[in-house]
Amino acid sequence: MITLKPTLVWKFFHEITQIPRPSKKEERIIEFLKDFGVKHKLSTKVDETGNVLISKAATEGYEKQKTIIMQSHIDMVCEKNSDVVHNFDTDPIQTYIDGDWVKARGTTLGADNGIGMSMMLAVLASDNLKHPALECLFTVDEETGLTGAFALKPNFLSGEVLINLDSEDDGEIFVGCAGGIDTVAVLKYEHEKTPDNYFGFTVSVKGLQGGHSGDDIDKGLGNANKILNRFLWVLNSQMDLRLHNFDGGNLRNAIPREAVALCSVPFSEKENIRVLFNHYLNDLETEIGDVEPHMKLTMESGPAPGTSIDKKTSNALLNVLYACPHGVITMSRDMPGLVETSTNLASVKMKGEHTVVITSSQRSSVESSKQDIKQQIEAVFILSGATVSHGDGYPGWKPNLKSDILKVATASYVKLYNDQPKVRAIHAGLECGLFLEKYPFLDMISIGPTMKGVHSPDERLSISATQKCWNWLTDILEAKNEK
Repeated sequence: MITLKPTLVWKFFHEITQIPRPSKKEERIIEFLKDFGVKHKLSTKVDETGNVLISKAATEGYEKQKTIIMQSHIDMVCEKNSDVVHNFDTDPIQTYIDGDWVKARGTTLGADNGIGMSMMLAVLASDNLKHPALECLFTVDEETGLTGAFALKPNFLSGEVLINLDSEDDGEIFVGCAGGIDTVAVLKYEHEKTPDNYFGFTVSVKGLQGGHSGDDIDKGLGNANKILNRFLWVLNSQMDLRLHNFDGGNLRNAIPREAVALCSVPFSEKENIRVLFNHYLNDLETEIGDVEPHMKLTMESGPAPGTSIDKKTSNALLNVLYACPHGVITMSRDMPGLVETSTNLASVKMKGEHTVVITSSQRSSVESSKQDIKQQIEAVFILSGATVSHGDGYPGWKPNLKSDILKVATASYVKLYNDQPKVRAIHAGLECGLFLEKYPFLDMISIGPTMKGVHSPDERLSISATQKCWNWLTDILEAKNEK
């Protein structure tokens, strides 16, 4: 990795990929950052939550410029293909180069947000860059709760300008983001004896692209939970289906790629379910085969377990999963092409002996719309008899098109690449909305190199776009931005 350009950025990226850093388990990467600060004789402090702040003085001639905060989160989404043996708590990420892309072998790469961290460390370690006073903020647990941003104290930072490095598109400046909230439904069930002479079978959905539940929600990608449940619902409407297990998806902020269910039906329906399955495969190929070319549905026979979920609850589960919305709800009227409101049916898990837990997440750039879709999802689950709860949620970031740092970044990109950058808001959640709550005076933008397949094992990072983003970032830092 150290042979790539810019050398220092890729050196730090490689080091970061060797350090396990799942959300809420960031102790080792925090120690790495602290050791870095000591090694480079830079002021380093860690707050009670684990957020790390490393500061660097202004270079000569930049003492009167506004202090710039650069920010990235240190945790990563931990997703792997089902046939890959990998322990995210202990194993390094296995990276490789494929043309212009850096990829990982069967797991998420962690470029989200490891590449942002790497650029910040490269700036801090460099002795030939011109820049104002810098504060590099590394936040914890962005992916599963924005914990670090929530816990940030109002006096931890002193800078007036913030550059977030958690975006994923070359040549784009983000000036706003969606707010979000989680909704969790819990269904209780009893065990019933499976009737005699029932045919057992397992239905699996694999090979979907998955992806980020915000940034990729408008791409028409398949949701493994919805695809699997749709078939089971049809079976249940035509025969006495018994449901023994349903397991789909993992993370609230990832579109589910895989799902599996164990079921049984009377032996007399054995041939009928195979016919229905083949028809369903044809329907799916017509509907989403172009966007999910690697989609694979399988059905395998096996013995029917002796007990199943009670029929009333299994009916309720299949109905509520079918009725629960997933995908884009509304598009923005203010920024064409931007998703305004969406929801993701993220995971369905059997927990313990008698509980089904269904996790979903809702996003919107309009706070009232976020509350509305949250309440719609809650109402759907209440009708099924589920107990419903919500997370704390997080605010959106309202665009400021008169931003000074936006003007600097735009002029810099035009100078470097003779092209206008796109100014956008993003449907994904960024920590910037929470920063504004603590520091309402902050002038903020978000940039980053091109990444694809984020939050999935298909995650990949563009080498050429990383070089471009590094040139752009360092040029922004060099620009005069007087107080």
